[in-house]
Amino acid sequence: MPTLLDEPVATTTTPSHRLRTTMAAVRVCFTWFGVRKSLNTEQKSQAADAFGAEGSFLSAGKKLIDTSHAAFKAVTSIRSQTQQFWRSITVPYPEPGMRLIRRDDLALFEEKMASLRLELDEKVTNLDEHYADLKAAARRRLGQLYNASDYPSTLVGLFSIAWEYPNVEPPPYLQQLSPALFEEESRRIAARFDEAVALAEQAFTEELSKLVSHLTERLSGSEDGKPKVFRDSAVANLSEFFARFQHLNLRSNEELDGLVEQAQRILRNVQPQELRDHQNIRQRIATQLAGVQSQIEGMLVDRPRRNILRRSK
Repeated sequence: MPTLLDEPVATTTTPSHRLRTTMAAVRVCFTWFGVRKSLNTEQKSQAADAFGAEGSFLSAGKKLIDTSHAAFKAVTSIRSQTQQFWRSITVPYPEPGMRLIRRDDLALFEEKMASLRLELDEKVTNLDEHYADLKAAARRRLGQLYNASDYPSTLVGLFSIAWEYPNVEPPPYLQQLSPALFEEESRRIAARFDEAVALAEQAFTEELSKLVSHLTERLSGSEDGKPKVFRDSAVANLSEFFARFQHLNLRSNEELDGLVEQAQRILRNVQPQELRDHQNIRQRIATQLAGVQSQIEGMLVDRPRRNILRRSK
């Protein structure tokens, strides 16, 4: 396994400048059929009467279809997969709904997103085949609250995934129209990328803390006199984190780099079954990871002050 600092990094640029010159902004959007609908004023009044309440002080709604149906869950799983993939290949950006992706990952991103969109269309087509049964079940369950006008004729086309690459740089024409305004906008964008670096550090630190803490807790102590049970994913998730950190990290925080490398070194070549079979190895790994966790917690406590110092520079 390569070490985390194998890739050469230019030392003449700042982390925010490297972020700005090697990444692009990406936004993922969903169109999703709403399965819940608020009750109208008359219906809320009727519901409020049952409790002796005023309808204007009551919030009530109805579920249009059974969201626990396997076909519907298959559709929502694609949305979850899409969000997870998008987040796994990007770092945060301080604009709602926007993240940053390495430019050399764009082809991979496009291919995967197109595949997910195609899979979503297939799942929606399958859901539509069950739509009549879902409406019939809703009619029975909703009783007088059922309203046929709440239901479109088909679900095809009501679920979709889209993505775009917004421009986060000052528009070039602004330099011609107003150099002063262009400079002001440039400073604002530069500050945004400084904040993006801090957000990436925070996200990586918190994720590392969560993963290390979980594995340490599973490896330490016992339940009913037996070692605690843990899943292979407790180790695998950390390995995936190491790979993603190496791929996306900006080398902006030497302390964080060192802790990630230390955790990676502790777990290098360690297999989950080995931790189950050998108590001495299990205890050694737990003790070493507890040391890493202690240092991470120190970083999390000290983080606000360090961010202020970084920005002041």
